[in-house]
Amino acid sequence: MKNLILASAAFSIIFASCQNKQVENKDQKLSEQAIAIHDEIMPQIPHFDKTTLLIDSILINLPAIKSSKTDLDTTNTRADLNNLKDSIENATDNMMTWMKDYDAMNEDEDYQQKEVNKISEMKKQFERVSVNIKTSLSKFN
Repeated sequence: MKNLILASAAFSIIFASCQNKQVENKDQKLSEQAIAIHDEIMPQIPHFDKTTLLIDSILINLPAIKSSKTDLDTTNTRADLNNLKDSIENATDNMMTWMKDYDAMNEDEDYQQKEVNKISEMKKQFERVSVNIKTSLSKFN
């Protein structure tokens, strides 16, 4: 009887240990996934910063650009470029906030899943901004 109790206790400890490793591994995989997505989109920040400077330059020189592109609607162009600049800054600010707030060491699976979801949405935001940059600035090349 004593052996049965000891065997049951040992089995319970081993089983619990394996369960903890599975949870740890899942949390770790989610954390690694969040960091991988971050590492994929983070290199776009310098490009976004340069694009913001380019937009500022275009806005400052819009009257001169209008003289060479007479069909350019400066009112709509100014609004579009300011909206694009806001989108770029919003995406960049979201990344900076996420990096400041993210806790890669947090072992809560729900937390890590929410962070993966956040950074995945941010990736989509970065992709939309990149497409908007190409579309909006193509007429100035």
